[in-house]
This record gives sequence, structure tokens and C-alpha cells, in this order.
Amino acid sequence: MYDMDHRLLSALRDCGTDPRVATAARALSWSGEHGALWIAAGLVGAAADRERRGAWLRGTALTAAAHLASMGVKRIVRRPRPGSAEPLVRTVGRHSFPSSHATSAAAATVAYGALRPAGARLVPPLAAAMCVSRMVVGVHYPSDVAAGAALGALTARAGAAWMMGGRVDA
Repeated sequence: MYDMDHRLLSALRDCGTDPRVATAARALSWSGEHGALWIAAGLVGAAADRERRGAWLRGTALTAAAHLASMGVKRIVRRPRPGSAEPLVRTVGRHSFPSSHATSAAAATVAYGALRPAGARLVPPLAAAMCVSRMVVGVHYPSDVAAGAALGALTARAGAAWMMGGRVDA
């Protein structure tokens, strides 16, 4: 696993030598900091969709909760970030596992996807691009991103009943 993680990271990081790819990856990384893009999307959904405002706000809360969970896991695992090449972005923390960007992206994809909003087809590819961007900029291993995406999707899925109906089923 270690060797494959490093090989994939190296291949994706090499994509960042193209200035256009590097610019896009930096922009995605910046917009996903602390789940900002996904939280903003949920708040816009809540403002625009009055009938389902509560569900949008609960979906936004699930997305934020998933992000916080990933930060907690980072403090426990304490895996250092890749150090083989200079990263293209600065990071808030020193720890790599799991990717909080991937966590919030996957949580938003699952939570907001359940609401089937207009433009819902844009969320999964944008979330995937954000996940890949974290490797292109050189701050996460593929296993960090995969674990983050799994954590986010599971968190949102676990809260789906609460999100859609305002209740937690036992």
C-alpha cells in the first residue's frame, strides 16, 4: 500500500507542473478550506429553497460535522503530510490522514444529492476534482483522500434520516 500511495501521489503531483492544472488545483484547495465551498453551497440552498430550508441546514450541519470528525481523526492518527516535493499550497495543519477536503466534499455530495437540487449533477464532479486537487498540490496521499471521502460519505449517510425528516430513527 505504501508504495502504491507514493507512486500515485508522484504521478498526480507531476500534473501540477502544468501551470493551468496547478492554478485550478490551488483554487479548488483554497475554496475547500474548512469545508467553505460546501457549507456556502448548503446555505445558498437553504436560502433559495424555502420549502426544504430545514433539510438544507441539517445537510450543511452534517457536512460541517463530517469536517470536524476528520479533524479529530487527524489528531489521533497524526500522519505527516507528504514531504517528497514542495507543496503548491500552504496547509492549516501538519497532519495528512484523512483529507478534510475530501471528507467535506463527499459529505456534501451525499447530503445535498439527497435533496436533488437544480444543478445537482455538478456536485459530484466538483467534489471529485477537489479530492484529486489535494494530491496534485502535494499535500495528501491517495489513501488520505480515500479515507476522507469514506468518512464524509458515511457521516452524511448516517444522518440522512435526520436531515430529510428532522428526526433520528432508532
